[in-house]
Amino acid sequence: MQKKSTHNLHMQIANDTMYYIYEHIDTDINIDDLALKFNISKHHFHKIFKEQMGINIYETIKSNRLQKASNLLLTNKFSTITQIANMCGYSSQTSFIRAFKHRFNQTPKQWRNGGYKEYSTQILRNSELSFYEKPNFDDIDVKIVKTKARPAYYIRHKGYKVKEAKKIWQKLQAWKYTNNINDYEEIGIYHDNPAITPHDECFYVAAVIPKDDSGLENTNLPHFYMPESLYATFDITGKIGDVLRFIQWAYHEWLPSSGFETTTNPSYAIFSKNQFLEEDEQFKATYYLPIRYT
Repeated sequence: MQKKSTHNLHMQIANDTMYYIYEHIDTDINIDDLALKFNISKHHFHKIFKEQMGINIYETIKSNRLQKASNLLLTNKFSTITQIANMCGYSSQTSFIRAFKHRFNQTPKQWRNGGYKEYSTQILRNSELSFYEKPNFDDIDVKIVKTKARPAYYIRHKGYKVKEAKKIWQKLQAWKYTNNINDYEEIGIYHDNPAITPHDECFYVAAVIPKDDSGLENTNLPHFYMPESLYATFDITGKIGDVLRFIQWAYHEWLPSSGFETTTNPSYAIFSKNQFLEEDEQFKATYYLPIRYT
């Protein structure tokens, strides 16, 4: 059994690697350089990552590239397939098309022309978090905001399951009490779009942003900075699972007709009422959708 200090170090390495992948998804990510950054051998680096994340690092990089591309193909209608491939780290359109077809059983062009609809519908139908009923969100108010960079302390978990999500948020709740944090925001971060990614493959990130983190002492939680960026925001309410249907609508319907395009930044929800900590499993949140002006 690993010592706690070793486990915490390995967890930090794996989480820092995931953050690096998200931040540099448009580049040729060099595993040798990453291992050198952490001052460990390449073999040990692979072993640590696989133990912590349950998937090897090469598959993680490929999966993230394709998930980001699947979003951009829907929302960035003025970008060519080659441009989208480049935005997600592919230098060759041929290799991108081959990898995309292997993952989604259709070409990027077929996906863009409507193939995503049935694929996404099946993802939500197969989820324990959602019964597939499609609400009408067309009358929801939209605001455009620019956020500031802020530190977020988080727990990452693979898979969207209610029981596990509740445990994660309870651990974060205990962390807040231990550190006497009274002024904070609770955030669910969707690096993996749950409307188009099988839920057993999604990494769910639950995070807390303290208003003041200068006095934190009792923490071994990893943290990163939420990026300064441009977002469309939506105030939403509902029960567990409804967030997923909203994300589907935001990416598949609102964005393509909005005049904006999206970026490779993740979307996220700030909860003023957290469904995983409430007995009635109801939530109240503001959803942040990354956009760019075109």
